[in-house]
Amino acid sequence: MRAMVVEQWGGPENLVEREVERPEPGLNEVLVRVHAAGVNPVDWKTRAGGALIEWGELPMVGWDVSGTVEAVGPGVRLFRAGDEVFGMPLFPRQAGGYAEYVVAPARHLAPKPASLTHVEAAALPLAALTAWQALVDTANLRPGERVLVHAAAGGVGHFAVQIAKARGAYVIGTASAGKHDLVRELGADEVVDYRAVRFEDVVSDIDVVLDGLGGETAERSLKVLRAGGRLITLTAPDDTPVAQDGVQAGWMLVEPDHLGLREIAALVAQGALRPVVETVLPLAEAAKAHELGEQGRTTGKIVLTVA
Repeated sequence: MRAMVVEQWGGPENLVEREVERPEPGLNEVLVRVHAAGVNPVDWKTRAGGALIEWGELPMVGWDVSGTVEAVGPGVRLFRAGDEVFGMPLFPRQAGGYAEYVVAPARHLAPKPASLTHVEAAALPLAALTAWQALVDTANLRPGERVLVHAAAGGVGHFAVQIAKARGAYVIGTASAGKHDLVRELGADEVVDYRAVRFEDVVSDIDVVLDGLGGETAERSLKVLRAGGRLITLTAPDDTPVAQDGVQAGWMLVEPDHLGLREIAALVAQGALRPVVETVLPLAEAAKAHELGEQGRTTGKIVLTVA
């Protein structure tokens, strides 16, 4: 099968197409014929220097996939050949989603939302699950609470705005001025231009902050939280500030989540959640996708077409 492989650490030019052996499903696993693969910041961070995983021979990147079940291994009753599925298998272990086929534990996947194309569905898993697990599972977001979402037009951010709104929260997002209309369309009650003002000067009494930027932004975010507020950071454990003045701060890393994917699919079916896909490229142009992503200006997601 065709797959994009990282042959050595470094820049996007090290992401190359190779013929590799097609995997076979084992116990409780399914073989998925990949139609589209989502691109996430962890992909290029992994390619550049290892990030979260250790490589074996011919390392491959990519976790977000949408496709069709080709075969099922022993013990699988959740899916059958021909089912359309999406998910984020094995994260943070190597999955090799930039490929024509991928093997995944059956419960790392869920039925693809019927209203979405494979390209749209491939944009969902890692970013939408991150937003869901941060806001719902970790922060226990409640109706009426005030939420601040940093980088609200980005991959995780644009899903977080929609999920928070669907949970009945009052949502404030930060974004550059040119992206304000989109963030409002997604459900934000207020949008702050982080280039024009310091968000902590115009935002206060926040119950939950979702921060995917880290560093100074995370430190400053503590100032806007009310007593009992929660700061959820997504960048790295050592990038999480020390909580103070009656607020909480913690780091989380997304994990495969069959039930979470089903919740996300239900929001899609209700019309409460939609992926924004800015760029679609063929699998062979994965290096270009990484180059675009590393510029840090993507609205929504970048997706690769495979089949």
